[in-house]
Amino acid sequence: MIEEAIKPNEATVPLLPCISAENTLEFFQALGFEVTWKQTKPYLYLAFKMSGFELHFKNPPDGLDPTQERSGGCLIMVDSVAPYHAAFSQAMRAAYGKVLSKGCPRITRYRKGASRFSLIDPSGNTIIFIRRDEPAELEYGGSKNLKGLAKSLDGARIYREYKNDDQAAVRVITSALRRHGEQASPLERAIAYANLVELCIALEWPDKKEEWLGKLRATPLTAAEKERIEAEVGNSNLFGE
Repeated sequence: MIEEAIKPNEATVPLLPCISAENTLEFFQALGFEVTWKQTKPYLYLAFKMSGFELHFKNPPDGLDPTQERSGGCLIMVDSVAPYHAAFSQAMRAAYGKVLSKGCPRITRYRKGASRFSLIDPSGNTIIFIRRDEPAELEYGGSKNLKGLAKSLDGARIYREYKNDDQAAVRVITSALRRHGEQASPLERAIAYANLVELCIALEWPDKKEEWLGKLRATPLTAAEKERIEAEVGNSNLFGE
């Protein structure tokens, strides 16, 4: 019977479009991937391996625009995403002098406790690293266990960490501050301001960043609360002390 011949030991390898063999080779080798196959004629085919997974690339369809970031993609399920993000960020600093956070290629931000991040390659492919035990369902709009500003902050986290939509996260938080800011505690408002500062850094909005940073530093907080906020957003320089 057919069922007896099938064994549950399959491996799926994504086959992604490649705009430039040169740029793709440079990028993935800089990140520490091993090149297992390199061919440009009579047709393009590249293969890379890292740890226990592989990525393969082929010629792109005519007219593919990598800046649209609709090229292709895949999900890579891992036990913990933080080590991958740390390794890629370190490799980018060594190869490019900084962590690439805009355009193609780039890596999305990682916040402590997050369950995913994305790597966007030079061809606009999105490779998403996801923690295996990530919640199966996301509560868009924020957790039902939260209220007011805290609920909106949780909703903004979904846009930021799962949808990679920083501008939507800004809109959610600024709207929540208008609706719930007066009723919120100073700590909650400060957490909202700190998140807006980080989002403005990512979006390269320096004027807006200074505006929210000023409001954050004007909020009365204890030393312990300041430490908590800096740890939560991953920025130890928020209060300039």
